[in-house]
Amino acid sequence: MAIHLIPRREALQRLALLVGATLSLPVQAALRGETTAEVPLIFTAPQQKLIADLAEVIIPATDTPGAKDAGVPRFIGHVIGNCTAPAQQETFQKGLQQTDALSKTAFGKPFSDLDNPQRAEVVRQLTQREKAFFLTLRELTIVGYFTSEAGATQTLAYLPVPGRFQGDIPLKPGQKVWAI
Repeated sequence: MAIHLIPRREALQRLALLVGATLSLPVQAALRGETTAEVPLIFTAPQQKLIADLAEVIIPATDTPGAKDAGVPRFIGHVIGNCTAPAQQETFQKGLQQTDALSKTAFGKPFSDLDNPQRAEVVRQLTQREKAFFLTLRELTIVGYFTSEAGATQTLAYLPVPGRFQGDIPLKPGQKVWAI
């Protein structure tokens, strides 16, 4: 049996469609514009830069905007700061600290000072050592990206007013999936 590899961007698009049906409660609250945190968490400037750099590793800029360009770091900061329980906020902050600790241990400098291959290696280690943090970060990055204007209109095929329902439309190789 042959294994068919798909490009990373396409895999993220498919994952975004799959994740859409199973969004976490904090993400659902953020998308509805609700705030649930008793005391909002404000990230420091270095933490905000680290969040932006991590999101950009997950969805880098290519021929379409990356996570930073789509405003994903602001979305992540809002969801974690305003829509999550204190325990989740603490887990996220611990994950940010662990990211820099892993980076300094492996490469002798903070994550934001690493080049792309080194950043990818640190993120790979995070997926194993700080799984809860990484899963939250990945979910927020994907949702933030594909619900942004840039993600919905430049990465996905966008039709603001859809026509009739066609449940099974064949796609041509390389064709964008449709934003809903």
